[in-house]
Amino acid sequence: MEDPSHVSFPVVAAPAPEKQWDNGTWLVTEFVLVGFSNLPELRPTLFTLFLLTYLVTLSGNATIITIIQVDRTLHTPMYRFLAVLSLSETCYTLVTIPNMLAHLLMESQAISIAGCRAQMFFFLGLGCSHCFLLTLMGYDRYVAICHPLRYSVIMRPTVCLCLGALVFCSGFSVALVETCMIFSSPFCGTGRVEHFFCDIAPVLKLSCADSAHKGLGIFFLSVLVVLFSFLLILLSYAFIVAAIVRIPSAAGRRKAFSTCAAHLTVVIVHFGCASIIYLRPDSGANPSQDRLVAVFYTVVTPLLNPVVYTLRNKEVRVALRKSLARGCGLCLL
Repeated sequence: MEDPSHVSFPVVAAPAPEKQWDNGTWLVTEFVLVGFSNLPELRPTLFTLFLLTYLVTLSGNATIITIIQVDRTLHTPMYRFLAVLSLSETCYTLVTIPNMLAHLLMESQAISIAGCRAQMFFFLGLGCSHCFLLTLMGYDRYVAICHPLRYSVIMRPTVCLCLGALVFCSGFSVALVETCMIFSSPFCGTGRVEHFFCDIAPVLKLSCADSAHKGLGIFFLSVLVVLFSFLLILLSYAFIVAAIVRIPSAAGRRKAFSTCAAHLTVVIVHFGCASIIYLRPDSGANPSQDRLVAVFYTVVTPLLNPVVYTLRNKEVRVALRKSLARGCGLCLL
Protein backbone atom coordinates (compact mmCIF):
# COMPACT_ATOMS: atom_id res chain seq x y z
CA MET A 1 0.00 0.00 0.00
CA GLU A 2 1.27 3.45 -0.88
CA ASP A 3 2.28 5.68 2.03
CA PRO A 4 -0.38 8.45 2.27
CA SER A 5 2.27 10.97 3.23
CA HIS A 6 3.87 10.57 -0.18
CA VAL A 7 0.71 10.99 -2.26
CA SER A 8 1.19 13.90 -4.68
CA PHE A 9 -1.51 16.04 -6.22
CA PRO A 10 -1.46 16.55 -9.99
CA VAL A 11 -0.11 19.89 -11.13
CA VAL A 12 -2.57 21.67 -13.37
CA ALA A 13 -0.81 23.59 -16.11
CA ALA A 14 -2.00 26.99 -17.18
CA PRO A 15 -4.63 26.55 -19.88
CA ALA A 16 -3.53 27.40 -23.37
CA PRO A 17 -5.77 29.81 -25.23
CA GLU A 18 -8.26 28.20 -27.61
CA LYS A 19 -7.40 28.57 -31.31
CA GLN A 20 -8.90 27.72 -34.66
CA TRP A 21 -7.19 27.16 -38.01
CA ASP A 22 -8.01 29.60 -40.80
CA ASN A 23 -6.12 30.11 -44.08
CA GLY A 24 -2.90 28.69 -42.69
CA THR A 25 -3.01 30.74 -39.47
CA TRP A 26 -4.00 29.80 -35.94
CA LEU A 27 -6.57 32.39 -34.88
CA VAL A 28 -7.05 33.04 -31.17
CA THR A 29 -10.63 32.57 -29.94
CA GLU A 30 -9.87 33.43 -26.32
CA PHE A 31 -7.11 35.14 -24.36
CA VAL A 32 -5.15 34.14 -21.29
CA LEU A 33 -4.35 36.96 -18.87
CA VAL A 34 -0.79 36.50 -17.64
CA GLY A 35 -1.22 38.89 -14.72
CA PHE A 36 1.01 38.07 -11.76
CA SER A 37 1.75 34.45 -12.70
CA ASN A 38 5.50 35.24 -12.62
CA LEU A 39 5.24 36.09 -8.89
CA PRO A 40 3.78 32.91 -7.36
CA GLU A 41 5.28 33.47 -3.91
CA LEU A 42 3.80 36.99 -3.66
CA ARG A 43 0.29 36.18 -4.89
CA PRO A 44 -1.27 35.49 -1.44
CA THR A 45 0.20 38.74 -0.09
CA LEU A 46 -0.93 40.72 -3.14
CA PHE A 47 -4.41 39.19 -2.92
CA THR A 48 -4.79 40.22 0.73
CA LEU A 49 -3.41 43.72 0.10
CA PHE A 50 -5.54 44.37 -2.98
CA LEU A 51 -8.69 42.94 -1.36
CA LEU A 52 -8.34 45.15 1.72
CA THR A 53 -7.65 48.21 -0.45
CA TYR A 54 -10.67 47.37 -2.62
CA LEU A 55 -12.98 47.02 0.39
CA VAL A 56 -11.77 50.34 1.82
CA THR A 57 -12.30 51.99 -1.59
CA LEU A 58 -15.86 50.66 -1.88
CA SER A 59 -16.64 51.69 1.71
CA GLY A 60 -15.15 55.17 1.23
CA ASN A 61 -17.00 55.88 -2.01
CA ALA A 62 -20.27 54.49 -0.60
CA THR A 63 -19.82 56.74 2.45
CA ILE A 64 -19.30 59.85 0.29
CA ILE A 65 -22.35 59.07 -1.86
CA THR A 66 -24.51 58.44 1.21
CA ILE A 67 -23.37 61.58 3.07
CA ILE A 68 -24.00 63.80 0.03
CA GLN A 69 -27.43 62.26 -0.45
CA VAL A 70 -28.43 62.56 3.23
CA ASP A 71 -26.97 65.98 4.15
CA ARG A 72 -28.93 68.84 2.55
CA THR A 73 -26.05 71.29 2.96
CA LEU A 74 -24.14 69.25 0.37
CA HIS A 75 -26.87 69.43 -2.27
CA THR A 76 -24.80 71.72 -4.50
CA PRO A 77 -23.35 71.09 -7.99
CA MET A 78 -19.84 70.64 -6.56
CA TYR A 79 -20.88 67.79 -4.28
CA ARG A 80 -23.30 66.29 -6.78
CA PHE A 81 -20.37 65.98 -9.19
CA LEU A 82 -18.30 64.47 -6.36
CA ALA A 83 -21.03 61.86 -5.77
CA VAL A 84 -21.04 61.05 -9.50
CA LEU A 85 -17.23 60.77 -9.42
CA SER A 86 -17.43 58.37 -6.46
CA LEU A 87 -20.05 56.25 -8.22
CA SER A 88 -17.98 56.25 -11.40
CA GLU A 89 -14.86 55.24 -9.45
CA THR A 90 -16.80 52.35 -7.91
CA CYS A 91 -17.87 51.11 -11.36
CA TYR A 92 -14.31 51.63 -12.62
CA THR A 93 -12.91 49.31 -9.94
CA LEU A 94 -15.63 46.71 -10.60
CA VAL A 95 -14.40 46.38 -14.19
CA THR A 96 -10.88 45.23 -13.27
CA ILE A 97 -10.26 44.45 -9.58
CA PRO A 98 -12.61 41.45 -9.02
CA ASN A 99 -11.12 39.80 -12.11
CA MET A 100 -7.60 40.55 -10.85
CA LEU A 101 -8.39 39.09 -7.41
CA ALA A 102 -9.71 35.92 -9.04
CA HIS A 103 -6.56 35.75 -11.15
CA LEU A 104 -4.38 35.90 -8.05
CA LEU A 105 -6.07 32.76 -6.73
CA MET A 106 -5.43 30.80 -9.93
CA GLU A 107 -2.44 29.94 -12.09
CA SER A 108 -3.92 31.68 -15.10
CA GLN A 109 -7.26 32.94 -16.28
CA ALA A 110 -8.84 32.63 -19.66
CA ILE A 111 -11.15 35.32 -20.95
CA SER A 112 -13.23 35.19 -24.11
CA ILE A 113 -12.70 37.77 -26.83
CA ALA A 114 -16.22 39.08 -26.21
CA GLY A 115 -15.48 39.38 -22.48
CA CYS A 116 -12.19 41.11 -23.22
CA ARG A 117 -13.93 43.54 -25.58
CA ALA A 118 -16.58 44.36 -22.98
CA GLN A 119 -13.99 44.85 -20.23
CA MET A 120 -11.91 47.18 -22.42
CA PHE A 121 -14.96 49.17 -23.52
CA PHE A 122 -16.14 49.87 -19.97
CA PHE A 123 -12.61 50.48 -18.68
CA LEU A 124 -11.85 53.02 -21.42
CA GLY A 125 -15.33 54.54 -21.24
CA LEU A 126 -15.11 55.17 -17.51
CA GLY A 127 -11.49 56.33 -17.80
CA CYS A 128 -12.31 58.90 -20.50
CA SER A 129 -15.41 59.97 -18.58
CA HIS A 130 -13.22 60.61 -15.53
CA CYS A 131 -11.08 62.98 -17.59
CA PHE A 132 -14.13 64.88 -18.78
CA LEU A 133 -15.79 64.81 -15.34
CA LEU A 134 -12.68 66.26 -13.66
CA THR A 135 -12.72 68.96 -16.36
CA LEU A 136 -16.37 69.70 -15.54
CA MET A 137 -15.53 69.87 -11.82
CA GLY A 138 -12.75 72.36 -12.65
CA TYR A 139 -15.24 74.47 -14.59
CA ASP A 140 -17.61 74.33 -11.60
CA ARG A 141 -14.85 75.71 -9.34
CA TYR A 142 -14.10 78.43 -11.91
CA VAL A 143 -17.72 79.60 -11.95
CA ALA A 144 -18.00 79.44 -8.13
CA ILE A 145 -14.88 81.54 -7.54
CA CYS A 146 -14.82 83.86 -10.54
CA HIS A 147 -18.60 84.41 -10.91
CA PRO A 148 -20.07 83.74 -7.45
CA LEU A 149 -23.14 85.94 -7.93
CA ARG A 150 -24.14 84.10 -11.11
CA TYR A 151 -23.18 80.62 -9.87
CA SER A 152 -26.71 79.43 -9.06
CA VAL A 153 -27.93 80.56 -12.49
CA ILE A 154 -25.04 79.16 -14.55
CA MET A 155 -24.87 75.83 -12.66
CA ARG A 156 -28.61 75.29 -12.28
CA PRO A 157 -29.79 71.64 -12.02
CA THR A 158 -30.86 71.24 -15.66
CA VAL A 159 -27.50 72.52 -16.89
CA CYS A 160 -25.60 70.22 -14.50
CA LEU A 161 -27.67 67.25 -15.66
CA CYS A 162 -27.00 68.01 -19.32
CA LEU A 163 -23.28 68.52 -18.70
CA GLY A 164 -23.10 65.26 -16.75
CA ALA A 165 -24.83 63.37 -19.55
CA LEU A 166 -22.49 64.96 -22.10
CA VAL A 167 -19.47 63.83 -20.03
CA PHE A 168 -20.44 60.16 -20.09
CA CYS A 169 -21.72 60.18 -23.67
CA SER A 170 -18.41 61.66 -24.83
CA GLY A 171 -16.34 59.25 -22.73
CA PHE A 172 -18.10 56.12 -23.95
CA SER A 173 -18.14 57.39 -27.55
CA VAL A 174 -14.34 57.61 -27.47
CA ALA A 175 -14.20 54.15 -25.87
CA LEU A 176 -16.44 52.72 -28.59
CA VAL A 177 -14.20 54.09 -31.34
CA GLU A 178 -11.01 52.76 -29.73
CA THR A 179 -12.51 49.35 -28.92
CA CYS A 180 -13.85 48.92 -32.46
CA MET A 181 -10.43 49.83 -33.89
CA ILE A 182 -8.68 47.22 -31.73
CA PHE A 183 -11.17 44.38 -32.30
CA SER A 184 -11.79 45.05 -36.01
CA SER A 185 -9.34 42.31 -37.05
CA PRO A 186 -8.74 38.74 -35.77
CA PHE A 187 -6.05 37.83 -33.27
CA CYS A 188 -3.29 35.27 -33.61
CA GLY A 189 -0.02 34.31 -31.95
CA THR A 190 0.26 33.05 -28.40
CA GLY A 191 -3.02 34.56 -27.17
CA ARG A 192 -1.30 35.55 -23.92
CA VAL A 193 -2.16 39.06 -22.73
CA GLU A 194 0.78 40.42 -20.72
CA HIS A 195 -1.45 42.17 -18.21
CA PHE A 196 -4.04 41.47 -15.50
CA PHE A 197 -6.86 42.97 -17.57
CA CYS A 198 -7.55 43.73 -21.23
CA ASP A 199 -5.69 46.98 -21.80
CA ILE A 200 -5.01 48.56 -25.17
CA ALA A 201 -1.31 47.86 -25.79
CA PRO A 202 -1.06 44.16 -24.76
CA VAL A 203 -4.22 43.23 -26.70
CA LEU A 204 -3.21 45.21 -29.79
CA LYS A 205 0.06 43.26 -29.92
CA LEU A 206 -1.91 40.07 -30.66
CA SER A 207 -3.64 41.47 -33.75
CA CYS A 208 -3.00 39.47 -36.93
CA ALA A 209 -3.07 42.61 -39.07
CA ASP A 210 -0.47 45.33 -39.00
CA SER A 211 -1.36 47.22 -35.82
CA ALA A 212 0.98 50.19 -36.33
CA HIS A 213 -1.65 52.44 -37.90
CA LYS A 214 -4.21 51.42 -35.27
CA GLY A 215 -1.74 52.12 -32.48
CA LEU A 216 -0.97 55.53 -33.95
CA GLY A 217 -4.65 56.41 -34.30
CA ILE A 218 -5.40 55.34 -30.72
CA PHE A 219 -2.34 57.25 -29.48
CA PHE A 220 -3.50 60.50 -31.10
CA LEU A 221 -7.05 59.95 -29.81
CA SER A 222 -5.67 59.42 -26.27
CA VAL A 223 -3.55 62.56 -26.60
CA LEU A 224 -6.64 64.48 -27.69
CA VAL A 225 -8.73 63.28 -24.71
CA VAL A 226 -6.06 63.64 -22.01
CA LEU A 227 -4.40 66.85 -23.18
CA PHE A 228 -7.66 68.58 -24.16
CA SER A 229 -9.15 67.84 -20.73
CA PHE A 230 -5.98 68.78 -18.88
CA LEU A 231 -5.54 72.04 -20.78
CA LEU A 232 -9.12 73.05 -20.02
CA ILE A 233 -8.49 72.35 -16.33
CA LEU A 234 -5.30 74.42 -16.45
CA LEU A 235 -7.24 77.26 -18.10
CA SER A 236 -9.89 77.10 -15.37
CA TYR A 237 -7.24 77.23 -12.66
CA ALA A 238 -5.43 80.11 -14.36
CA PHE A 239 -8.61 82.19 -14.01
CA ILE A 240 -9.14 80.84 -10.47
CA VAL A 241 -5.63 81.82 -9.35
CA ALA A 242 -6.06 85.27 -10.89
CA ALA A 243 -9.33 85.69 -8.98
CA ILE A 244 -7.89 84.40 -5.69
CA VAL A 245 -4.93 86.78 -5.87
CA ARG A 246 -7.35 89.72 -6.04
CA ILE A 247 -9.11 88.68 -2.78
CA PRO A 248 -7.94 91.22 -0.15
CA SER A 249 -7.98 89.03 2.98
CA ALA A 250 -5.65 86.09 3.59
CA ALA A 251 -8.50 84.13 5.17
CA GLY A 252 -10.60 84.62 2.04
CA ARG A 253 -7.77 83.43 -0.17
CA ARG A 254 -7.25 80.32 1.98
CA LYS A 255 -10.96 79.51 1.92
CA ALA A 256 -11.16 79.90 -1.86
CA PHE A 257 -8.11 77.74 -2.45
CA SER A 258 -9.25 75.05 0.03
CA THR A 259 -12.30 74.35 -2.14
CA CYS A 260 -9.94 73.48 -5.03
CA ALA A 261 -7.15 71.60 -3.23
CA ALA A 262 -8.81 68.18 -3.18
CA HIS A 263 -9.87 68.41 -6.83
CA LEU A 264 -6.39 69.54 -7.87
CA THR A 265 -4.78 66.59 -6.04
CA VAL A 266 -7.03 64.07 -7.79
CA VAL A 267 -6.40 65.77 -11.16
CA ILE A 268 -2.60 65.54 -10.81
CA VAL A 269 -2.67 61.85 -9.89
CA HIS A 270 -5.27 60.84 -12.50
CA PHE A 271 -3.72 62.68 -15.43
CA GLY A 272 -0.20 61.76 -14.33
CA CYS A 273 -0.98 58.03 -14.48
CA ALA A 274 -2.91 58.39 -17.74
CA SER A 275 0.02 60.21 -19.34
CA ILE A 276 2.56 57.59 -18.26
CA ILE A 277 0.52 54.75 -19.73
CA TYR A 278 -1.23 56.15 -22.80
CA LEU A 279 0.78 59.16 -23.96
CA ARG A 280 3.87 57.19 -24.98
CA PRO A 281 4.42 56.15 -28.60
CA ASP A 282 6.06 52.92 -27.31
CA SER A 283 3.19 52.09 -24.94
CA GLY A 284 3.32 48.40 -24.03
CA ALA A 285 7.07 48.04 -24.68
CA ASN A 286 7.69 47.26 -21.00
CA PRO A 287 4.82 45.03 -19.71
CA SER A 288 6.22 44.76 -16.17
CA GLN A 289 6.43 48.54 -15.80
CA ASP A 290 2.98 48.99 -17.32
CA ARG A 291 1.52 46.45 -14.88
CA LEU A 292 3.06 48.31 -11.94
CA VAL A 293 1.61 51.66 -13.06
CA ALA A 294 -1.71 49.98 -13.84
CA VAL A 295 -1.89 48.62 -10.28
CA PHE A 296 -1.48 52.19 -9.06
CA TYR A 297 -4.25 53.70 -11.18
CA THR A 298 -6.70 50.80 -10.84
CA VAL A 299 -6.19 50.07 -7.12
CA VAL A 300 -4.57 53.08 -5.41
CA THR A 301 -6.05 56.03 -7.36
CA PRO A 302 -9.71 55.04 -6.72
CA LEU A 303 -8.83 54.91 -3.00
CA LEU A 304 -7.37 58.41 -3.24
CA ASN A 305 -10.72 59.99 -4.14
CA PRO A 306 -12.59 59.25 -0.86
CA VAL A 307 -9.46 59.77 1.27
CA VAL A 308 -8.60 63.17 -0.24
CA TYR A 309 -12.13 64.52 -0.29
CA THR A 310 -12.79 63.32 3.27
CA LEU A 311 -9.57 64.58 4.82
CA ARG A 312 -9.15 67.85 2.89
CA ASN A 313 -12.76 69.00 2.56
CA LYS A 314 -14.19 70.70 5.64
CA GLU A 315 -17.84 70.43 4.59
CA VAL A 316 -17.58 66.68 4.00
CA ARG A 317 -15.80 66.20 7.35
CA VAL A 318 -18.50 68.18 9.17
CA ALA A 319 -21.29 66.24 7.42
CA LEU A 320 -19.56 62.95 8.25
CA ARG A 321 -19.27 63.88 11.94
CA LYS A 322 -22.95 64.90 12.02
CA SER A 323 -23.98 61.60 10.43
CA LEU A 324 -21.84 59.62 12.88
CA ALA A 325 -23.27 61.60 15.81
CA ARG A 326 -26.84 60.90 14.62
CA GLY A 327 -25.98 57.22 14.20
CA CYS A 328 -24.48 56.99 17.68
CA GLY A 329 -27.52 58.79 19.11
CA LEU A 330 -29.90 56.29 17.50
CA CYS A 331 -27.82 53.40 18.80
CA LEU A 332 -28.07 54.74 22.37
CA LEU A 333 -31.88 55.02 22.21
